[in-house]
Amino acid sequence: MKPLPPVATLIVLFFGLLGLSALSLSVGAMSVPTQDLLQVLMGQASDAQTQILLFEIRVPRLLLGLLVGAALAISGAAMQGLFRNPLADPGLVGVSSGAALAAVTVIVLGQTFLAQWTQALGYFALPLAAFLGGLVVTWLIYLISTRNGRTDVALMLLSGIAINAIAGALTGVLTYVADDAQLRTLTFWTMGSIASASWTDLAMVALPIVVTLGLFPLYARGLNAFLMGENVSAHIGIAVKRLKWVTITLTALAVGAAVSVSGVIGFVGLVAPHIVRLILGPDHRWVLPGSALMGAALVVASDMLARSLIAPAELPIGIIMSALGGPFFLWLLIQRRSRVGL
Repeated sequence: MKPLPPVATLIVLFFGLLGLSALSLSVGAMSVPTQDLLQVLMGQASDAQTQILLFEIRVPRLLLGLLVGAALAISGAAMQGLFRNPLADPGLVGVSSGAALAAVTVIVLGQTFLAQWTQALGYFALPLAAFLGGLVVTWLIYLISTRNGRTDVALMLLSGIAINAIAGALTGVLTYVADDAQLRTLTFWTMGSIASASWTDLAMVALPIVVTLGLFPLYARGLNAFLMGENVSAHIGIAVKRLKWVTITLTALAVGAAVSVSGVIGFVGLVAPHIVRLILGPDHRWVLPGSALMGAALVVASDMLARSLIAPAELPIGIIMSALGGPFFLWLLIQRRSRVGL
């Protein structure tokens, strides 16, 4: 059986995501029958409890999961293109941890040392801090691991481990000085969750994430050229420095916005692009939008599992994704070892 053309594959992914989204609205501690779900979505009469459950809890949660998953996955695909390595991931190389540390700093110190910052920026203080944290870490990783147009993958991963450790230690210090209310928020937030999603959260991050989702595909040609190296890219007319700046800035913006509302959800940016590359090949014209769809599907599916496995209690999404992504990452390492003949 011949594989589907790229456009047809993206259409299948899109409609598969729609079906998964509809299922997500129905599944949970309180299930919603398909007939009731259709009635509510079509604006027909339904009981008040179902309307509140859907429009105040599950719809914003679903939309936030879609945006977060798409942002993390397309950022992972772009980072892998920039570093020319499929092992690059915002979580593994420390971008998510840097964004999370900045966000935790605002949560814990927002009423004391950073009071002027939070008062001046309001709802945008948290996502802006996460964006700046992710931007600093992304540039740091790139500067450490890249020399003369070549990226040392081992150095990239080791520097990511170091940054994750530093960010974890500083987050631990902030957790130690947090009060009880902040501690409850941080405990669940640092494991990754969209359980407390609201329309306010959605409004806060929708614009930066949608902008990055729209802009990333515009640089697919440059990322394709990057697969041949920076020197070749420059010779064929790619503005290399501009592409680096744009990719790193958009990655930090997308990951920072996602982390600011969901906490750290690992491996989405690793698993989704890799699956899409297996299906569609290395062309970023298809990898970037395909990764966004696949990442959204992974987060929505993980969220369904998180609220269903031990219902009525919930697991953090980060635990679900780590359980899935950890073995997948080991498989990638084994595959890479086999290719180099070790």
